[in-house]
Amino acid sequence: MGTKQIFLAQTRSNKVTNKTFIQAMLDPNANFGGLYTFADITPFTDITKLYTLKYADICKSIFNQLGINLNSNAFEFALQSYDNFRSKDIAPLVKIESNLYSLELYHGPTYAFKDMALQPFSRLLDSIAREQNKKYLILSATSGDTGPATLSGFANSKNIKAICIYPKNGTSQVQRLQMTTQSADNLKVFGINGDFDLAQSTLKELLKNESFRDSIKANGYNISVANSVNIARIAFQIAYYFIIAKELYKQNIHSFDVIVPSGNFGNSLGAFFAKKLGLPIAKICIASNPNDILTQFFTTGIYDIRSKKLKLSYSPAMDILKSSNIERLLFAYFGADKTKKLMESLDRNNYFNIEKNELLKIQELFEAKNFSDIECIEGIKDSFSKGYVIDPHTSNAYLFAQYRKQKGKSSKTQVIISTAHFAKFAKVVCRALCNLSNNDLESLSDKELLHNIISNITTNHRTTLQIDSNILELFDKQEIHTKCYEANTLQKHIIEWIKQ
Repeated sequence: MGTKQIFLAQTRSNKVTNKTFIQAMLDPNANFGGLYTFADITPFTDITKLYTLKYADICKSIFNQLGINLNSNAFEFALQSYDNFRSKDIAPLVKIESNLYSLELYHGPTYAFKDMALQPFSRLLDSIAREQNKKYLILSATSGDTGPATLSGFANSKNIKAICIYPKNGTSQVQRLQMTTQSADNLKVFGINGDFDLAQSTLKELLKNESFRDSIKANGYNISVANSVNIARIAFQIAYYFIIAKELYKQNIHSFDVIVPSGNFGNSLGAFFAKKLGLPIAKICIASNPNDILTQFFTTGIYDIRSKKLKLSYSPAMDILKSSNIERLLFAYFGADKTKKLMESLDRNNYFNIEKNELLKIQELFEAKNFSDIECIEGIKDSFSKGYVIDPHTSNAYLFAQYRKQKGKSSKTQVIISTAHFAKFAKVVCRALCNLSNNDLESLSDKELLHNIISNITTNHRTTLQIDSNILELFDKQEIHTKCYEANTLQKHIIEWIKQ
């Protein structure tokens, strides 16, 4: 790695932290309940040099440019996690039609984009724990994909225990099974009565709770977190946007728009930092589902959840109202003092707003639109008619691309960010592509629904497509983590488990 060392900023404090990337990764608690983030990012002088590199080497170049100094052996071990991805391209760029591409981020072990960051993240943290001869408790909260990726990454680690909090009825069956069938002794899954916002706020409260932290420390463990409040997650999510530029550059395409299905905004923030590093992204488009808080913010400058209730949608990983990473974007545009004021207003009043001139500044790069569940189904159908099968989250991005094309909002190349394999959401995809009654959709297992989908794909597109055995085998595994908890009791249960 390079020789320079840059300290991280805090979103709610101007105080110099002297906190390195590794220190923030191991303890993500920043002052005043804020987040650690990158500041004063210097763009590459010749970004096209990165277009000749392999994926792991692109990661190394980005980390070096951000001033992240890591032990080279630990970093190499972390990046070797990409060797286990099902595609040798790691994140293939696939052409759907003229001027429309899909960046597929679901070729990792748990079939979702969270693997892109959490596989190397878990290896890196594991290496550091072994090197320091320390033990860590890793907390995570999930709306569906962070949990499986976290558990997969840390399974059987000797120095790390990992827990995941998830909304009991807020994920797909495959997402749930990827968590509840985990058998490694160092993993624990807590299904809670509530939604993802409750799961996420519970995690944040645990992080700040001194009594909890002291109890965990008394049992020999330090605490860190796998959610995107951890800056390491965001750092690893920058690299795949360079694959878009690399592949399009071969076609003499030098500028493009990205369309990101977004809930917690970490994926979109990766695009924002990639743009800061010099990547030729013209627009970052935020595709929302019926939980349209990000669309509200980017179109009006108002973030208001006072009268909103979280809706369970066909794209559950985006069922979020309190978007953690919007805080890092506010800091990048307006600095710590303004961010602290806005986020404290959100914490206290469930509301904040920015000025008109501030909104216009953000809208130079960002635009947003939300889509209903009915539209989501139509997006899956339309994409399928072009020979491309997408999951419901990706459908929101696909719909936005078609909308922008129809409205003449983009003559540029558009790239949708495909965040999950369709097999993780069998019921919704089957609703779109298979001629089944509502009774059949509700009575059939996801395994049976997947067979219906494959049959339909084979019939309509005369192509052979198989569901990976890793997914099909989930349905025959025993569910181990089946108990449901009240969120306010988790502190006690986690401490009891850590003592075992």
